[in-house]
Amino acid sequence: MPTPYDIIVIGGGHAGCEAALAASRMGMRTCLVTMNLPTIGQMSCNPAVGGLAKGQLVKEIDALGGEMGRVTDLAMVHFRMLNRSKGPAVWSPRAQCDRNLYAHTMRIALESQKNLDLKQNMATEIVTCGGKVSEVVCVTGQRFECRAAIVCPGTFLNARIFTGEFSQPAGRIGEAPALGLSESLLRHDFSLARLKTGTPPRLDGRTIDYSRCEMQPGDARIVSFSKRTHNIIERQLDCHLTYSNPRTHDVLRSGLSRSPLYGGVIKGVGPRYCPSIEDKIVRFADKDRHQLFLEPEGWHTFEIYINGFASSLPEEIQFEALRTIQGLEHVEMMRPGYAVEYDFFPSHQIHSSLETKPVERLFFAGQINGTTGYEEAAAQGIIAGINAVKKIKGEQPLILRRDQAYIGVLIDDLITKTPVEPYRMFTSRAEYRLLLRQDNADIRLTDIGRSLGLVSDAQHELHIAKKQLLKDVKEFLANTSLESIPYEGILSDRSLMGVRFAALLKRPEIKLADLVATQPELAPIHRITEDEDLAASVEMDVKYEGYIIREHERAERMRTLDDYRLPEVIDYKSIAAISFEGREKLNRFRPQTLGQAGRIDGVSPADCSALLIYLKKLKKE
Repeated sequence: MPTPYDIIVIGGGHAGCEAALAASRMGMRTCLVTMNLPTIGQMSCNPAVGGLAKGQLVKEIDALGGEMGRVTDLAMVHFRMLNRSKGPAVWSPRAQCDRNLYAHTMRIALESQKNLDLKQNMATEIVTCGGKVSEVVCVTGQRFECRAAIVCPGTFLNARIFTGEFSQPAGRIGEAPALGLSESLLRHDFSLARLKTGTPPRLDGRTIDYSRCEMQPGDARIVSFSKRTHNIIERQLDCHLTYSNPRTHDVLRSGLSRSPLYGGVIKGVGPRYCPSIEDKIVRFADKDRHQLFLEPEGWHTFEIYINGFASSLPEEIQFEALRTIQGLEHVEMMRPGYAVEYDFFPSHQIHSSLETKPVERLFFAGQINGTTGYEEAAAQGIIAGINAVKKIKGEQPLILRRDQAYIGVLIDDLITKTPVEPYRMFTSRAEYRLLLRQDNADIRLTDIGRSLGLVSDAQHELHIAKKQLLKDVKEFLANTSLESIPYEGILSDRSLMGVRFAALLKRPEIKLADLVATQPELAPIHRITEDEDLAASVEMDVKYEGYIIREHERAERMRTLDDYRLPEVIDYKSIAAISFEGREKLNRFRPQTLGQAGRIDGVSPADCSALLIYLKKLKKE
């Protein structure tokens, strides 16, 4: 007899963990089915969370009531705020984590969660009734009856790993692939394709001469990813930087003929922004060297992750090349790098709620939608979990706008772009990045998380207090004037006497921390500089007030197009005024709004105008 649940989550990676936690916390009886319980929350590649735009995603997940940020804080071994040389609008937090501690902490969170069961099995079939998902069947014959299902298989669908001429079916080294599920989905009229990713070798840190590498210490001041974190680590592990060289590249070139990537064995497209080392030396042949970061895997291991050296070349080529690198002349390789090729389902087959178009109440999250990275997967996971609950309750889905969250940018890009490579989030993808800063993610999204029942009383109280403090400090700066002129420095000009501090802060050369530290009039707000997020929020809101207002106005104009709903049934091929490519793309993606239609690659502004005229004529008829 099938075991009844409200929601079944397939896969225990970062998307699956967030989906299962969100659904169960919203009161649904949830079951997470994964092939191997000990690898729940496993960091398959780099044991790091955050980075450019990815750090913003993690903070948004936390603001909505997700778990990734809190677990990262607890497993952190090294922290840096990236992009500090640029404006705070694009600052991005990044943490190196203890790989085993991260997975262990996430496992505890799942096992401690009310309404959530964990089962070890391999899901192989999606069963429907009346076009809606009704059951999930596993390889052993175990059946789970459900009202909704969320598929988060990571890189395991019909996956195969490659190192030189060697290959074997596997989703991760030493772990079997997920078989049967792709074929089941194909029977429900889905289409699939293949993508490729890779990971570098792991090194024995005891055999590295760190004195010949550049030390990369963590930041003295750590900014937590989660508002629920109270104890930040006091000690950090150092990372190190070294470089490849012409000798390294010569060795790597000698193995290209045996590369599955260049030999045509791998058909899937890899991530453009995280290429393998062999891809780098071919695409950037004019470069004499490439950066390589030596990053520790945890507190209690000597294993080192060499960031920038992903490879699927033969094992002996990888080893020989490593030993040409400064500091690695005597290095021992704990395991070689490898590539993974796997099935994914192009994301024109999902709605902006992450519900699939062919099967109602079936949701996809993570690499199955063509993304890469833990953060992108977790962001989709929490949204899929929320919307699966809302679907069951008959409520409207949570759709975050592009001006509201990086999560909104991510999902909107997925459903309006044709995936040709694994999707990775960058700040440059967000046209409203001045609004979507890492320091204000809680301001933007905590109220939404609270309304869903995902944000605790304590977290919500902190949010309310921060909003009030921000308001009070900005009003104080707007109403307080410079009354004492120092003898030297940027404020020594006597013509500034009586100028409000908010006006002074708008000058690019003036920083809030400098003002608070030197001006006695600002003594009442001195304590805010102890909170880097709070100080950044105040400074950005005041300094760029005019630009922020303009971005809000531009977003409001675009919102008009996103509020214009398109009919679910419309024959785009019959609209002759739309270009042939536009008709083909509109018919394929089936956008839900006019704004989405305009963001589809190949749909021009003229096509949107023609579509709008057609719809107005249709209404008159």
